[in-house]
Amino acid sequence: MYAATYIRERRIVLDEELLSDPARLRFILVHELFHFVWTRLSNEARAEFESLLAHEHERRARGEVGESSAVSKSALARPNTARDTKGWREYVCESFCDTAAWVVCGESQGVKLAQKWRDRREAWFDRRLQDAVKC
Repeated sequence: MYAATYIRERRIVLDEELLSDPARLRFILVHELFHFVWTRLSNEARAEFESLLAHEHERRARGEVGESSAVSKSALARPNTARDTKGWREYVCESFCDTAAWVVCGESQGVKLAQKWRDRREAWFDRRLQDAVKC
């Protein structure tokens, strides 16, 4: 684990090892910052993003755009059986944060999600978070 976010304390902790890899540091820091964004999104926006992931899940999309969401996704049960669980909610949050980091920072080494799914996610972020600044 390279980082942790403590929402209630408004604190992010980063592993010192990240200083030697600026691209990874940037991706992970943006990911962690978007945990704060996730908590401030409207229920409607969170539901939209969850629906996007449910669509991918139902079509058995493989891969993810970051390590954190890939680990959460791999922990889910069979497709269509895990969508009302704590694990599903954690996956949605991690996927949101990894997707945000990928959109803001550009390609990462962990991208293994097919282009069509990445395009849909990027379009969602462009619609919902039009003022996001590229790194």
